[in-house]
Amino acid sequence: MTTTPVWSVDPRTGKQREQVAVEATSREVDEAVRAAHAARGQLADAAVRAAFLRTAAALLDEAAAHVIEAADAETALGPGRLTGELARTTGQLRAFADAVDEGSYLDVRIDRADPSLSPPRPELRRYKVPLGVVAVYAASNFPLAFSVPGGDTASALAAGCPVVVKAHPDHPATSELCVSLLRRAAVANGLPPEVVALVHGFDAGLELIRHPLVAAAGFTGSIRGGRALFDAAAARPVPIPFHGELGSLNPVVVTPAAAAERAEEIGAGLAASVTLGVGQFCVKPGLVLVPDGADGDRLTGELTKALGETEPGVLLDHRMRENFVSGVRERAALPGVEAPVTPGSGGDHTVGAGYLTVRAEDLLGGDGHDVLLEECFGPVTVVVRYAGQGEAGAVLGRLGGNLSATLQLSAAETEGAPGPAAELIGQVTGLAGRIVVNGWPTGVAVAPAQHHGGPYPAATSHSTSVGGTAIERWLRPVAYQSVPDALLPAELRDANPLNLPRRVTGD
Repeated sequence: MTTTPVWSVDPRTGKQREQVAVEATSREVDEAVRAAHAARGQLADAAVRAAFLRTAAALLDEAAAHVIEAADAETALGPGRLTGELARTTGQLRAFADAVDEGSYLDVRIDRADPSLSPPRPELRRYKVPLGVVAVYAASNFPLAFSVPGGDTASALAAGCPVVVKAHPDHPATSELCVSLLRRAAVANGLPPEVVALVHGFDAGLELIRHPLVAAAGFTGSIRGGRALFDAAAARPVPIPFHGELGSLNPVVVTPAAAAERAEEIGAGLAASVTLGVGQFCVKPGLVLVPDGADGDRLTGELTKALGETEPGVLLDHRMRENFVSGVRERAALPGVEAPVTPGSGGDHTVGAGYLTVRAEDLLGGDGHDVLLEECFGPVTVVVRYAGQGEAGAVLGRLGGNLSATLQLSAAETEGAPGPAAELIGQVTGLAGRIVVNGWPTGVAVAPAQHHGGPYPAATSHSTSVGGTAIERWLRPVAYQSVPDALLPAELRDANPLNLPRRVTGD
């Protein structure tokens, strides 16, 4: 049998480091999914699941030096960034363990029978049950927080769903290390290691989404790859939910009053956000509307200065570097587009940060300018100079769905009086899953109220991949009508033996 090796590659040199694994065959994918499916019953005990997640977090913390070293060798993201990402990853695991203990994610609702109503109401009890095996497709730009031990995996396991992860080819060694720690955590809590599995290879990813025992999938990556998997999930004999985060431009609107008030501050903040992680965040601001005039010039002057002083950086792999360089070149060649700081190749293995600028009337005029409204992964943004609120609104009206939209407002505009700022809030609410005022979209807090998603193509569903409600993606509701108490699941019995929060007849 021919096997294709999986290599760990150093993005700083482009050289292969070591063979980590081999790509999974169809049979191996089938075996992994069937083993995970067979283990799902052993995840039914909520206390065991919570302990498992906490043990996984502890083992990752104990192995922090090794995990960070492995991830840095494969991604060039640096120990500082990766230390923070590991803390976020273990924090997510512990937060989902807390959610399992608390129990409100089950959304228990009980409506007592009431024969006096017309029509009479029978006894109804409702809660949520796990879907089954979840396929997780790891992200390139987050080797920990959106990969093997990341939020998709943590939330699925918290829901009671076994997980099969398709590793990202940019960090296979990190993936193998992390899955070994998760499986150790499972065994330490009396669970079979098969509750978490890992497969490598493009074909394995396709086999996974088509497997009849896979009940749902989570994905973070490109529009092209995510849409192909989404279509495959929908084309199955039994379609399954596909929760994909695909791509986002993350527009920013700077009002004339904000530019007049603090142009230099906004310019410096924009440069820092665009270059954070070498521009490889899914919420990087990729399109910035800046007003015409002297105040807008002051903003772009500060942006030019800050980006011009930014050192070249290494992207996650050479394919991304080539896409970045060619994408910038295509955009810069359009009529009316200028590059005050030229982004692109910074050397054999690096890229330089920069930005492009275009007038709103040119962007709206066609001539191939629609490509400026597409995400370009890497340290570049497009500054659109607009002449009035009508032009800014017209540009926003051309955008698809986004993960975030940011407004830079003046102090007076934030006081809440009706006016242009309120209209802007209303317009961008239709475009994005998270609205930011006088901040920057990079840096997604892991919190119960967070929403990391948005209208298509930012995401393929209306769920979030960050925060406590991410667990809802892997559950489905079931109602029990007139079922005797002794035959009900423990979560729904009158005595409430699991001490779960629940809503009873509206209270």
